[in-house]
Amino acid sequence: MNSHDAIVIGAGQSGLAAAHALVAQGLRPLVLEAGDEPVGSWPHYYDSLTLFSPARYSALPGLKFPGDPERYPRRDEVAAYLRAYAAHLDTDIRTGHRVAEVVRDNDFRVTTTNGSSFTAPVVIAATGGFGNPHRPVLPGLDDFPGTVLHAARYRSPAPFHGQRVVVVGAGNSAVQIAAELAEQAHVTLATRKPVKFSAQRPFGRDLHFWLDRTRVDHLPIGPWLPGGFTTPVLDTGRYRAALDQHRPDRRPMFTALEGSKVIWPDERRDHVDAIVLATGYRPDLPYLRGLGTEHHRGVSRRHPGLGFVGLEWQRSLSSATLRGVGRDAAHVVRRLLKRTENS
Repeated sequence: MNSHDAIVIGAGQSGLAAAHALVAQGLRPLVLEAGDEPVGSWPHYYDSLTLFSPARYSALPGLKFPGDPERYPRRDEVAAYLRAYAAHLDTDIRTGHRVAEVVRDNDFRVTTTNGSSFTAPVVIAATGGFGNPHRPVLPGLDDFPGTVLHAARYRSPAPFHGQRVVVVGAGNSAVQIAAELAEQAHVTLATRKPVKFSAQRPFGRDLHFWLDRTRVDHLPIGPWLPGGFTTPVLDTGRYRAALDQHRPDRRPMFTALEGSKVIWPDERRDHVDAIVLATGYRPDLPYLRGLGTEHHRGVSRRHPGLGFVGLEWQRSLSSATLRGVGRDAAHVVRRLLKRTENS
């Protein structure tokens, strides 16, 4: 059994930010990654995915995002940046190590599915909030004979050419995917509430400039910034115009599926070939089932030395983003080290 200063579970943006924060405190962490490379979920997102934050606000601590700082990076650019960031870190990253379980003795013992076992006084769960696609319970969905896939598995509109498609969701990904699909298919965006838009470049500057300048992006969750609200779709005007032109059209969420037909609230029925669920994700933390996942701003309430990085609304508006995860990681590492020193 190998002992380490700290163990980070996951080598996506959250795990790399956590490793950087630990190294900055003089520790030499071990990073365990289930996949083949330290890039998280980024290579698996849809082909056209483009960040809504400029490169200037899309970097992790210690390494600038290359190129024009005002441009909006694409999916593959983010993956390449994370590869470079991992190479830049002076730490031990082991890919192909999926964590099966974490238990607490005097220290934490971390076991992987390939039978390896490691111990450390500090463990940070950094598999984030995007590893577990959420499939909602919708009447008739399990019996739908057409294609059903989550946005996590959507790649491009090509397989849906000429089809009748319903995209479920009202967030950035839902609107982006629906608008792209509408160029090749007959698409409806099904939402429980009307889509809310926010200007991507108010007063000629990107929204993230204003979030940073006003410090809203840095505010911890609390009375002045309650967590959990639905963030609006960032838009230069393109997506609002697409919905106004009914490409895609937007309808209230359907009430049920009956065979290959969706039943709308006005009782109209439409044949549908495919349903894309842009319904978000849930935390991917099955290895903590024995310890529990209750935390306060990323620090376990029950187990000194156990922390979390990358969960949505963990500490701030930007906790699950490239621009914000580094701040959270530094905060969590400081708190963990203080608690382990005092325990």
